[in-house]
Amino acid sequence: MRFAFPSRIAAALLVSACLASRADALESRVVRAGDADVRVVTLDLSRETLALRWLDADGQPYGSIEALKRAAEADGQTLEFATNAGMYDRENRPLGLTIADGRTLRPLNTTRGRSGNFAIQPNGVFYVDKAGNAGVVATGAWRERAIDARIATQSGPMLVVDGEINANFVEASDSRKWRSGVCAPSPRRVAFAVSDAPITFHAFASVFRDALECRDALYLDGTLSRIWTAAGGYSGAPAVMVKPYAAMLAVFGAPSSAD
Repeated sequence: MRFAFPSRIAAALLVSACLASRADALESRVVRAGDADVRVVTLDLSRETLALRWLDADGQPYGSIEALKRAAEADGQTLEFATNAGMYDRENRPLGLTIADGRTLRPLNTTRGRSGNFAIQPNGVFYVDKAGNAGVVATGAWRERAIDARIATQSGPMLVVDGEINANFVEASDSRKWRSGVCAPSPRRVAFAVSDAPITFHAFASVFRDALECRDALYLDGTLSRIWTAAGGYSGAPAVMVKPYAAMLAVFGAPSSAD
């Protein structure tokens, strides 16, 4: 049974804001999902380069979006967009596959744990390949697909699998958390989403299937998740919930002419 938005896709999108930067290469809007707002930021990969950052030049995790912003400024750049990537372990290392600039920093994790969101099957990988095409693929299919990735982050569970909401999600569940995720509506477009209030897995996954029309979507993380844009600031979990991040996904721009 599918999650009922008011009048399916067109009326399901209750858009309360739409901000555009750099001639619509990065778009931000709010979608209503049940009783929660979900911030959606869409990137045009034909005009923006999505980067993955974890360790700085000294081999230390950046740890926060603010640190990433300061590092960009020190390099003569501006930060346009940033969000947390996939989950991480107790040693603050990405829990699964992590690829940055074509280099594998952490290997694919095929361990099937017994607890935690990462263990809910299937989990998967979000990637942008070296040709500039993005996608989400289940962990079990990653190696056979032989994707030549420029960036990749592994997390779990998959929210949407081949056009259907993950069968492990219960529509009537009372488990509500701040949640973030990602999908690729088309090879050159990436959509990130974060809830501005606690939401169920099923309702959050419905945003990706119904509002964003993604056939595959990946959960990134829960109660610490935030999205930041230069135009709109932070969306997602309250600051008090945020812990140090491991990897982050970001878009950088050149400094303004006024600089």
